[in-house]
Amino acid sequence: MFKTRITEILGIEYPILQGAMQWLSRAELVSAVSNAGGLGIMSSLTFSTPKELRQEIAKTKSMTDKPFAVNVTIMPTSRSVNYEDYFNAAIEEGINIIETAGRSSEPYMKLLKDAGATVLHKCARVRDARTAERVGVDAVTILGFEAAGHPGMEDVTSLVRIPMTVDAVKIPVIAAGGIADARGFVAALALGAEGILMGTRFMTSQECNIHPKIKEHLLQTNETDTMMIERSIKNAARVIKTNFSQKILEMEERGATLEEILPMISSDRGKRAYINGDVDDAVITCGQVAGLMHDMPCVKEIMEGIISEAELIGHRLHDIGIPA
Repeated sequence: MFKTRITEILGIEYPILQGAMQWLSRAELVSAVSNAGGLGIMSSLTFSTPKELRQEIAKTKSMTDKPFAVNVTIMPTSRSVNYEDYFNAAIEEGINIIETAGRSSEPYMKLLKDAGATVLHKCARVRDARTAERVGVDAVTILGFEAAGHPGMEDVTSLVRIPMTVDAVKIPVIAAGGIADARGFVAALALGAEGILMGTRFMTSQECNIHPKIKEHLLQTNETDTMMIERSIKNAARVIKTNFSQKILEMEERGATLEEILPMISSDRGKRAYINGDVDDAVITCGQVAGLMHDMPCVKEIMEGIISEAELIGHRLHDIGIPA
């Protein structure tokens, strides 16, 4: 059921991937998604050192014997990062699925391919998907404008960006942005994607290590309660609309410098908010799919709900004349 090139190359049951969210994509969430038949993806830059990443990989392995991946996001950070060290740590710990994001993974492709890794690349522009294919990645994830985090500067929705990417490359395409249930899953497949990636939906799962106040706030967030910031530094981000994020937007509108903005968008500040539950002390990334989320189930319930409801959608489409 729902077998695609993505399930085949990743060795998973369902073509559903969990987004790599800094501070949140740790052993508990990653293993839960993999155990439920999808692909959990660990965020490597959650960890201050490659040694800490190794320890989290070992913990995850103690919680699942299913495939899971490690994400390395290649972009400027507030601390000095040797990305090669993180790649090597993951590979040496037996991880054979690596997701890259941010800048092109081309400088690291020989390292990854020599290690026999399957490489996924997450991007927000069709031309970046083409580049990823050219440098040798095995599949590409394309982000629509609805997505949480950094969906790019072009403001193109998933409904347009997914089929454009499918038409542009021959490797499998994974759809992200605006997907939280079976309807989005089936729609993405109909647009030509061979898998989906969800982040925001898993934020309210029981296994996600985030303060209950943040989860409750997410459930009260409507599709109109997110906003875009960081456009002035060419790194547009979709976050929950709060007094704090409004303040950042006001700073940008009056021409604040990068040095002024950086302390406000610090990932360490976000980490404290996730722990303390204070939504007005940091930016909280969140996709427009928040408007579709109304409960806090376990990961298994989320996954099983998508698959069972997708089957019902298939029957309904058949009943109105779309052949199996």
